[in-house]
Amino acid sequence: MLVVVTYDVSTETASGRRRLRRVAKVCESTGQRVQKSVFECQVNEMQFEQLERRLLKEINEKEDNLRFYRITEPTQVRVKQYGTFRSIDFEGPLVI
Repeated sequence: MLVVVTYDVSTETASGRRRLRRVAKVCESTGQRVQKSVFECQVNEMQFEQLERRLLKEINEKEDNLRFYRITEPTQVRVKQYGTFRSIDFEGPLVI
């Protein structure tokens, strides 16, 4: 499934800036960045639950905001993109 993860971490304090870096690293380990605080992740149900748990450990729920959007299939009907950025085709062939 395609999951869009968005976050807004308060960076007014040094601990907030550290949380922001940790949240970004967790997201980078699972998906691709499409905006500064927006990631697309192609995951199965177990990977999604693991990602959610990891991110919930990093944020401060009183100061930060974390959102998950589960995009239903077929994604090519549900997601439109314009401009120069082209996302990775998770279903396409892997070229190394």
